[in-house]
Amino acid sequence: MLKQRILTALWLLPLMLGMLFYAPNGLWAAFAGLIALLALWEYSRMAGLDARRTNHYLAASLIFGIIAYAGGWTLPNLVWYAVLAFWLIVMPMWLVKKWTLKGSWQAYTVGWLLMMPFWFALVSLRPAPESAVSLLAVMGLVWVADISAYFSGKAFGKHKLAPAISPGKSWEGAIGGALCVAVYLIIVRQAGWLAFDTGWPNTLLIGLVLTVVSVCGDLLESWLKRAAGIKDSSKLLPGHGGVFDRVDSLIAVLSVYAAVLALA
Repeated sequence: MLKQRILTALWLLPLMLGMLFYAPNGLWAAFAGLIALLALWEYSRMAGLDARRTNHYLAASLIFGIIAYAGGWTLPNLVWYAVLAFWLIVMPMWLVKKWTLKGSWQAYTVGWLLMMPFWFALVSLRPAPESAVSLLAVMGLVWVADISAYFSGKAFGKHKLAPAISPGKSWEGAIGGALCVAVYLIIVRQAGWLAFDTGWPNTLLIGLVLTVVSVCGDLLESWLKRAAGIKDSSKLLPGHGGVFDRVDSLIAVLSVYAAVLALA
């Protein structure tokens, strides 16, 4: 398993960084769209959609994405407010209530609330290759939070964060992740890599909110898998599970981050 994870990472990371820093805008939008569509396909399995409905769902999403990019569309403020409401209000309630989708109309709505703003965020936060560093800095926040929470939890974890959803997560791990993110943001702000310019208190507050959103994005995907009775979102990435498994926290953080920038 470890060998598979390493081999997959050896081609996946250079591909991601190469696209992020060097791909023309159209190719980057297509690459981001591929990530979002693959995650949406995996989500559809968890949400109880059968093959026929999934195919129609993906086709409609693809057509919308092509038209939106060709037309230079951006999401209206009302949608960004809905994104914030979903991640900051509805999603915590979902984790507490442990709602299930079972192929209902809510499944379609939630899928688009997850993946469409994520795709728009990837495209809008990287309007040109020169903007890659600031987008990478936000992605780095997610990775720092995830890795530091894992090791903090291993070293100090005693109190479970959400034992019915993800037994491995602990409050100590989450706190350790938040502290490491604070240090990380101090470094990247000093380096001038952030897309926003605000004071230290606001920067750290944004980092704390995004860290919480990152953890909850991971928990939401874990609950979707648990409710569907599956371990991984798919087997597309050997040793890593599926695309959704790898971008669950990124979906949450980039959507919220893009919404804040759009509404600021």
